[in-house]
Amino acid sequence: MIEIEIKGYADDKIFSRVRENFEMIRKEYHEDTYFQHPCRDFAKTDEALRIRVRRFNGHFEAFLTYKGPKIDSNSKTRKEIEVPLSDPDKHAEILARLGFREVMTVEKVREKYYVDKGIVIALDEIDRLGKFIEIEALAESEEVVEETVKRLRKILEDLGVKHFERRSYLELLLERR
Repeated sequence: MIEIEIKGYADDKIFSRVRENFEMIRKEYHEDTYFQHPCRDFAKTDEALRIRVRRFNGHFEAFLTYKGPKIDSNSKTRKEIEVPLSDPDKHAEILARLGFREVMTVEKVREKYYVDKGIVIALDEIDRLGKFIEIEALAESEEVVEETVKRLRKILEDLGVKHFERRSYLELLLERR
C-alpha cells in the first residue's frame, strides 16, 4: 500500500474546526518506538522501522511498520508495510538481538476523524512538539498520488493550515536534542 499523507502545524482553532465538521472515529494514545538498522542509516535512506502501540477504548493494538523513502516532493507519501504484533516487547527484543538499535519513542495523543471515503484526519498532540494535523489516504498505485495530494492539501488549507511539514515527528524531536 501507498500511504499518501500531508501534515501541518495546528492550533486550537484548527482542532475546533475539525471537531465541528467531521465525525470522530476515536481518541488514541500512541507510543511509537523507532529502530535503526545495524548496517544501514535510515536517516540517509529516508526509511523508518517502528513498533507502534496504540491504546484506545480500554485495549491496545500493536504493529511493526516499515516505511520506505518518500516518493513525492509535496507530501509524506511512502510505501508502507505494516503487520500486527501480539507481543510488542518480544518483537523489540528480537530486533535488539538482531542488532537493531532503539532510537527514540515518540508519544502522542491522536484524535481520528472520518472525512470522506478513504480519507482520515488525525489531530495530534506530540509530547515536546505541540499540535499537528495530518490527513491521509491509502492508494494501491503511484498513479493517483499527485491528484490525491492536491485534494488533501486543499482540505487542510480550507481548515486554516498555513504551514506544512514533511519531516516526521521523530526527525523533529531528534533536531531538538
